[in-house]
Amino acid sequence: MSMRRESFLAHVQERGDYQTQEEAERAARVVLALLGAHLIGTVRAELAPRLPETCALILLNPLQAAEPLSPERFVRATPAWIEGATEKTALWDIGAVLSTVAAAAGDVLTREALLRLPPGYDLLFGQTQPT
Repeated sequence: MSMRRESFLAHVQERGDYQTQEEAERAARVVLALLGAHLIGTVRAELAPRLPETCALILLNPLQAAEPLSPERFVRATPAWIEGATEKTALWDIGAVLSTVAAAAGDVLTREALLRLPPGYDLLFGQTQPT
């Protein structure tokens, strides 16, 4: 069952300590689009129904990359899409969004996603790397 949009954004807003829901939504859009482009395999399609519809469409919309970015490159790519962001603030944005995604996805699907991504994404999702 998917998380409601308002609830998802409220979690992102709380975890990211954003002043407004618009800030949380901007971060969610960017991080989900980047994740969607680099999440390889069927796990992207399995994750989408767990998210609010607007978030699921963002996750599913990008063309898939041939291979996922390393966590470091993912963090470095994010500020280019968030006005005024730095790598440090992007890391904060990524953590707020991906920890909310992990909560919506549940442990099993989050582990499956982490197995499809290069080592190190566990920290971005607020998890420990699966074995």
